[in-house]
Parts: sequence; C-alpha cells; structure tokens
Amino acid sequence: MIGYVFLNLAIMLVLLGVLFYMNKKHISFTKRVFTGLGLGIVFGLLLQYFYEPQSDAIVKSVDWFNIVGSGYVKFLQMIVMPLVFISILSAFTRLKLTSNIGKISVLIIGILLGTTAIAAAVGITSATVFNLEAVQIEQGEAELSRGDQISETYGTIQDKTMPQQILELIPSNPFLDLTGARPTSTISVVIFAAFLGIAYLGVKRKQPEHAEFFAKIVDTLHSIIMRVVTLILRLTPYGILAIMTKTVATSDLDAILKLGKFVGASYVALIVMFLIHLLLLMLAGLNPIVYLRKAFPVLSFAFTSRTSAGALPLNIQTQKQLGVSEIANFAGSFGLSIGQNGCAGIYPAMLAVMIAPTVGINPLDPSFIAMLIAIVAISSFGVAGVGGGATFAAILVLSAMNLPIALAGLLISVEPLIDMGRTAVNVSGSMTSGILTSKITGDLDKEQFSEESSLKIEAEM
Repeated sequence: MIGYVFLNLAIMLVLLGVLFYMNKKHISFTKRVFTGLGLGIVFGLLLQYFYEPQSDAIVKSVDWFNIVGSGYVKFLQMIVMPLVFISILSAFTRLKLTSNIGKISVLIIGILLGTTAIAAAVGITSATVFNLEAVQIEQGEAELSRGDQISETYGTIQDKTMPQQILELIPSNPFLDLTGARPTSTISVVIFAAFLGIAYLGVKRKQPEHAEFFAKIVDTLHSIIMRVVTLILRLTPYGILAIMTKTVATSDLDAILKLGKFVGASYVALIVMFLIHLLLLMLAGLNPIVYLRKAFPVLSFAFTSRTSAGALPLNIQTQKQLGVSEIANFAGSFGLSIGQNGCAGIYPAMLAVMIAPTVGINPLDPSFIAMLIAIVAISSFGVAGVGGGATFAAILVLSAMNLPIALAGLLISVEPLIDMGRTAVNVSGSMTSGILTSKITGDLDKEQFSEESSLKIEAEM
C-alpha cells in the first residue's frame, strides 16, 4: 500500500512540475488554471479506476495532496478578513466614491437580493420540471446521521426571531469578527469598516491633515495586502490541480449515479442562473463572451474549492480587470454574506419544493411559491461564504416555512458535487452585481472591460 501511495505522490509531483514548467515558459495564467483543472479531473478518474474511493491508498495519498490543495485554500482564507476590511475602508478614502457610497451599497445589495429571488424561482421551476420529491431518496445511515446533525444545528438558532438574527449582523466585538469566528463575521467586518470610513469622511471635513495621514496609512496597507493576494494567487493552478484530484478521486460515483436526477436538476438550475447573469450583462450593453473569458480563472477556482470566501481575492481582481472601480471591493465583500444565488437561492428553494409534499403541502400553490421566494431572499443575509453556508441557508428557509429540517440531509452523498456548481454561481452573482452597479453609476471603464489583451493578473502571475 505504501508503494501505491509513493506512486500517487510521484505522479502528483510530476503534474505540479508540468504546471511549474508552463509558468517558466510564460504560458498565460488562464491556460495554466485550465490545465490544472483538466489534469486534476483525469488524475482523479484514474485513481477512481485503480482504487476504491475510501481505500487506504486513496486516503493517505489525498492526505498529502491536501498540503497543496487545502493549504492553498487556507492561505486564501487567511487573507479574506484583512482584505474585506481594508477593501471597504480604502473605498471610503477614494474621493471618487464618497458622494455615491450610499447609492452604490443600495444598488449592490438590491441586485444581489433580486438575483437571489430569481434564483429561487429557477430552483422551484427545476425541482418541479424534474418532479423531485424527498420521498424518492433512500435514507441510509449517512443521510439519517446528517439529518440529526442538521437538527442539532437548528436547535441553536430556532429560538431566535428575525430581529434577533438581524442583530447578529452587528459587530459587538470587531476584533473577534476579524478572526471569522461567527457565521456572520464577514458582514460584521463590512459594517465595522463602513463605520470607520464614515468617520474618516467626517474627520476629512474638519481635520483634513489628519484624514490625509489616515488615507496614506490605509493606501499603504491596501497595497501590501494586495501584494500578499498576488503572491497567494500565483499558487492557483497548483491548488486547483490538487483540489480537483481529491474531489474526483473521493467522490462516490455509485451515489452520484443513483441520485443523477437530483444532480442533473441542480445543475440545470445553476446553468440557467448563470445564463441569466450573462443575459443581465448583455441587457446592460456588455459583451458576455468577454466576461466569460476574463472570469474563467475565478469561476474555475470557486468550482473546485467550494469556497466563495476563498475566491474573494481573485473575485475583486477579476472585477477590476473588467473595468469595475473600487465598487469591486463592495460587491465582492457583500457577496460573501448577502444574496448568494447558488447556496442561498437555488438550493433552499429546491429543498423546500422537494420536502413540501411530505407534510401535505402543494409546492405549486401560488401563495407557497410567493412566500418561499420572499423568505429565500430575506434569509440570504448573513449566509457564510464558506463550506456549510448552503446548509445554514436551508435551515433558515425550511424552518421559516415550517418544513422538516432533518430532511435537508438527504443529499449528503452528492453534496460536494452540487456545492461546486453552487459556489461558482455565487461568485458569478457577486461579480455581476459589481459590474452592473458600475454600469448604472457610470463608473465602469468600458475600454478596460472590452480589452482583448492578457489580464494584468496574468502578467503578475
């Protein structure tokens, strides 16, 4: 068995070496990301073919692969809170935004919530067209165990009213939230940074010399943190290779085949929602093909890593390459906790439609659908942009609709596969809100958006 582990590690090192060689040959960042994704899928399928998904050889090999894959994600998570904080604060120190910050925030949040409501409608339609019902799924030991865990999680929030949940968003200890200790930490950090930014604007009017000094400090910190982001993003092709290899190698293909109908319905809904993002850009007079080309690296990373928070640095960088100004900082940060189209929109809506018949509710009743869409949009506030955010959103929606919480554990065997697509749609929705807001406010650099040359980020990689 040890020999097989060494063989797997040797192959991984060779594949990593291929990506390193491509870097030395100055092959574009996008092509390296795509190559890492493809090599990961092929290598993962080969491991599936030669070993059982839970065999000792796979488990021990993946444990080593995690040094590259999970290590990369941890580096990204390390910089997320500092990036959110300094990005919001630096936006306030840029004079161009000071007179429009309120309007910008309202537009971004409005677009995020609006697209989440649309995503809920798409999820409802997909579940209905595919005739999905919870009773169709066999409840094994894993599903029952997951259901018990979800019920326990629900027990910690069931006694909280909506006003109390809103209060959870307000930071009582911003230093605690900077550690990401709470599910609502990201939005709390945004609120704290916004308060500092508003205070800066007040000081700027009364003590401009102090404000100028503070702005220089913020700009310096922003430059340093963005440099750290660049250093971490250089690891993206390697991280995607390792993450994708692990995902494919450890996936339960039998379970995926058994639940193929549910997986298919989920991805149909996710693809439709992604096409709606492209349609919104097209209606705004922007070329969706350009968006696809430039957004590929961040979407592929979000797909493989399953973390919207980890994708934040690349999210902001990509928006700026698409001509979005400092609005990208707001859109990226807000999108981590508000209006996640995949995790907080499509997923809980589909679950509600699937579970409703088990308690005698007609999921096609207009009042049920209208209430579901409204609750999904409202509940999308504060959903964490890391693993588990979709489950948290589902708990909130199902409890608000008086539906059985434990049944949310039915899809545990295909959860990782579905979560990949959900995360990519979350990130796309965040970027779409930033681009559309910039277009509406007249801040979008159309020449930068349409620029056909290589991305600046590729030059830095």
